[in-house]
Amino acid sequence: MKTIHSASNATLKQLAKLLQHRRARVQAKQAVIEGVHLLQTFLAAQWPIVQVYVPQHRLHHSEVATLLLGLPEALITVVGDTALSKITSLTDADDVMAVVEIPALENTPITGDCVLLERVQDPGNVGTILRSALAAGVHQVVLSPDCADVFAPKVLRAAMGAHAHLHLFPETDLAPWCTRYQHAIHATALNHSAKGLYGLDLRHPCAWLFGNEGVGISNDLLQAATDSVMIPMSGQTESLNVAMAATVCLFEQQRQRLLLG
Repeated sequence: MKTIHSASNATLKQLAKLLQHRRARVQAKQAVIEGVHLLQTFLAAQWPIVQVYVPQHRLHHSEVATLLLGLPEALITVVGDTALSKITSLTDADDVMAVVEIPALENTPITGDCVLLERVQDPGNVGTILRSALAAGVHQVVLSPDCADVFAPKVLRAAMGAHAHLHLFPETDLAPWCTRYQHAIHATALNHSAKGLYGLDLRHPCAWLFGNEGVGISNDLLQAATDSVMIPMSGQTESLNVAMAATVCLFEQQRQRLLLG
């Protein structure tokens, strides 16, 4: 197996760029996943793996050793612990990292269930929404250009492997997309015309539109949506975090469909 001891190594410098910069990921069409369990998920989904980087002191750890036995030796690079700690976004630099290919974009879907994200900028929120979408059986996620990078390390970690099973469409101009979509678009919003979530018929394909953490959904997209939807809340709570709201909506949809058998 290849071994790297210096953080100034050109390969590690490129790895650092992929971890830190959206532009580098876009140009290389590659991203970095961190952690054994995340790598196991991507491998199980037959996601294209470019290279696996293993901290030297973890090389003979039972979980890591078992993982490496199933990989071609050419895919594995052992990295000195000090060198790895200088580039990783993990605080302890104690886990496996892997460079994976970012798949070429397909045609943006205009049918079937979708989640639409407009200007959702917190990586943890984006990742959690991806995870909830997959758990609720929605496999298409369309993101506006000013969302957090869907392949940023924090998004990948928060999504817990959901990327490996979703069709993702970042950098999409949502306004014209909404005019082509063939089903209802439900926009979550706190306004006087919003319908209650639990009164909606969600048994048919639809898209859910969720907006920015601070200002919500833009007026243009609210007008493009079929309706506005609010989650009934008791007490003094005015609103929910966008990831929480998305999860509630998606699982109400899932609940209604499960009742159909």
